Amino acid sequence: MEFYLDPSFHMWFTLGLTLCAVVAFARDKWPLEVTSGAILTVLLLFGQFFPLLNADGRNQLDSMTLLSGFANPSLVAVLALLVMGQAVIQTDALRPVSRLFQTSNPILAWISIISILIFVLGVSAFMNNTPLVILAIPIIQALASKVGMSESRIMIPLSYAAILGGMMTLVGSSTNLLVSSAMEELGYAPLGFWDFTGPGLVMAGVGFVYVIFVLPQIMPDRKSMTEDLVGSEKQFIAEFDVAESSSLVGMECEEGTFPQLPDLNIRLIQRAGQLILPPFEGYVIEANDILIVAATRDSLAQILSKHPGYLLSDDEADVLSKFNDAGEEDDEPRELDEKEQARSRTLAEIMIAPNSRLIDMSLEQIGFHRQFKTIILGIQRRARVVRRRLGRIRLEAGDVLLVCGSRTAIEDLRGNQDMIVLSGSKQDLAKVKKAPVAAAIFLFVIAAAAGGLMTIPVAAISGAVAMIATGCLNVRQATRAIDRKIFLLVGSMLALGAALKSTNGAGYIAELILGMPFVDSPLALALVLFLLVALTTNVLTNNACAILFTPIALNLATEVGVDPITFAITVIFAANCSFASPIGYQTNLLVMGPGHYRFVDFIKAGVPLILILWVAYIFVAHYHFGLNGLWFSDK
Repeated sequence: MEFYLDPSFHMWFTLGLTLCAVVAFARDKWPLEVTSGAILTVLLLFGQFFPLLNADGRNQLDSMTLLSGFANPSLVAVLALLVMGQAVIQTDALRPVSRLFQTSNPILAWISIISILIFVLGVSAFMNNTPLVILAIPIIQALASKVGMSESRIMIPLSYAAILGGMMTLVGSSTNLLVSSAMEELGYAPLGFWDFTGPGLVMAGVGFVYVIFVLPQIMPDRKSMTEDLVGSEKQFIAEFDVAESSSLVGMECEEGTFPQLPDLNIRLIQRAGQLILPPFEGYVIEANDILIVAATRDSLAQILSKHPGYLLSDDEADVLSKFNDAGEEDDEPRELDEKEQARSRTLAEIMIAPNSRLIDMSLEQIGFHRQFKTIILGIQRRARVVRRRLGRIRLEAGDVLLVCGSRTAIEDLRGNQDMIVLSGSKQDLAKVKKAPVAAAIFLFVIAAAAGGLMTIPVAAISGAVAMIATGCLNVRQATRAIDRKIFLLVGSMLALGAALKSTNGAGYIAELILGMPFVDSPLALALVLFLLVALTTNVLTNNACAILFTPIALNLATEVGVDPITFAITVIFAANCSFASPIGYQTNLLVMGPGHYRFVDFIKAGVPLILILWVAYIFVAHYHFGLNGLWFSDK
């Protein structure tokens, strides 16, 4: 059954769906995959029952058109580059370079920190920057400890350096490839590998000066957590199960606190299926109550030392007692007194890595204490308060878990690709024989793409297959490297972009921008476009922002008679300005835990950088692209 309506209805429906997508991504209430899938489903149903026919009678919103984005060459190239990046990390191909930065000399440590940021900036122009940041985090932590610097002063600069590096070449960021692909789908020539390297170097250079000299001075100086038992003001969500024999039974809340738990902020009490919220004045703790609390690492460590029964169930305590300090299972469980138990345990913080198999799984499903021989004491997630039982919390990328286990068990976690141990490591990793092979394949792919010997999709796919064929990583590891969020997000956004083009929604938005006050010259229009995209990319993901704004930018270029490549590159630069939000870019999320940041820290650090790059772009737009307007007169 099909219904034929006025074409303007299709435009308004598509614009309304775009607005809903923006709101859904901004609220971050539902998983990104769910939102992406819902958008795609609505488009498919709308195109099926309300076709938009062209002059030849073909439905411009049919499934072939809307689903073609999932076979987009640039999307496939992005996924292949992710596999290659994972192979580089898997084989430790960058380890010889990273060793150059490791030093025990405080003066050389300062030089090493700056050198690492320069290295990340440069290499990010040619490979996925997420593995680079993962590699650099523990090195930066160790060096910051040597010079007595708080990690919070240097982790955001690390992320920003990686983002700035992505502005310099076509493969520097998935955003760049997707803008080029969107241009090709709209009938324009795709961007070349080096097409915006010159202005990109200027933009990245200006931003890097701010990152090196200004940002560390304005970042908060928060307590370091590189040592095993150092405290922190950052709070974790933890769970207390009150056993019938617990000394907590019968304790009454007095003046907002419970006497034996003075340093804990109780968020929720679950009693026989009933949820009790603050205030708890006059409430008495009963047997089988479940207390959901917020506490600092130091507070949880003290409770674990003095009253391990508060935090550990009998089952968890039994698991720990079966393993000795070497992490090996004893034939007979040992009976330890509380002091001996405290000495045999080590606290550490681990962060859930991007593409981890543990993402979207609850702690109960994982069976963490059985699988990894460690106990989860608490969880910390960005700036949000989690009010639910610990075991029912589904993990997300960037979650920081406070775990307890033997020192060897903690060290074993360092080799697990699903998580990143944030306490640093003095242990050198073993050399991997495949590292030279991975490095050679990676360099060949970059050279082939940069020299025009192969197109980027062909080079990236060939490189990914070569990595698997030579044993640099196996098929399972390659599959894990493919980010399903990027796949679903980009595919659905390409479908939405196609709908905006077919219904003329992009043209309508372009006309609205042209009608704005003070937009009376190409330069002014480019600056308005840059600022609009830069602000939006911190609310949406950078990939979604790039795909949505590319057709709008090309419409604007056509209207004012400017080379479309100029406005496409404007979208690339602006979409890469994901500095003011931890959710704007994956590397921001990665450093949020190690740097002990809050959401407002990214606003404080990122907004000035966006404005600096915006000002820098004024001169790039005029002197490099030849745009005139404002105080620049026509030549």
